[in-house]
Amino acid sequence: MFHVKPSDNASPSHDFGMDTPLARELADLSSRRKALREVNVTFSGQTRIFTVSNQKGGVGKTTSTVNLASALAELGAKVLVIDLDPQGNASTALSIPHTADTSSIYDVLINDLPFAEIVQPSPESENLYCAPSTIHLAGAEIELVSQVAREFRLRRALKTYLDHNHMDVVIIDCPPSLGLLTINAFTAATEVLIPIQAEYYALEGLSQLLGNIQMIQKHLNPELHLSTILLTMFDARTRLSQQVADEVRNHFPQQVLDAVIPRSVRVSEAPSFGQTVIAYDGTSAGAVAYREAAVEIAQRGERSSQNKEQ
Repeated sequence: MFHVKPSDNASPSHDFGMDTPLARELADLSSRRKALREVNVTFSGQTRIFTVSNQKGGVGKTTSTVNLASALAELGAKVLVIDLDPQGNASTALSIPHTADTSSIYDVLINDLPFAEIVQPSPESENLYCAPSTIHLAGAEIELVSQVAREFRLRRALKTYLDHNHMDVVIIDCPPSLGLLTINAFTAATEVLIPIQAEYYALEGLSQLLGNIQMIQKHLNPELHLSTILLTMFDARTRLSQQVADEVRNHFPQQVLDAVIPRSVRVSEAPSFGQTVIAYDGTSAGAVAYREAAVEIAQRGERSSQNKEQ
């Protein structure tokens, strides 16, 4: 066994067989990590409230919610995640207890418990908080029917909380259906973030979702607007992913983020450890992509705030 030392002028990638797709991918990832270390974003002080929604299941709603929240917290934003899905996966990923006897978003919606009594800090970051879900939320759709101002229960409770507790970003994780829980999320939010899977049926059902957003705008919340579309489960090796990305960008040029989230084993593994991918493996391709998406979201908010001041 012996080693040959390359000359100073040699190109290692060409001379030693390293000019491969994998080598290029690693070099690209390294340069992206470096660029992220040099990013500096500020938060205007105005609270941005997102609802993450898509009626199509399995597109990465909860995954995107918790990883964007963690990445934004890492950038210095004070972030609150509201877990409005009875499955409670966002609570799990943020290591928030959500057993049946935990005070949760259910108690806020049904029993008028103050929001401040359910919000828990996530051990992942001092800037990251969560309003957990419990299994009781599964029956909330039926119980909300008889409540006064049933569409505005979350909005009113959240407003009271934010009047006394500043958050830079609130992200609401919705169930994959348009019931009263999702309507409550839409009335409480100002921005809709839609994760879209970079696969064949990506745009299926999207027109219905946009119709629902317009209906909410017209009747319940005129401030609501589609601000962000995030492409998830992107596979750069396939022509299909690129075609889907191009199609979505053609339809929504202003809303689609430049950052795309790749298919990633690390992203899939992280929740089983009660972590986001940012905490689980912050240098992985999935973590880098979510960090880039968070930077874009923060920068868009910064520009929007500056435009309003002008």
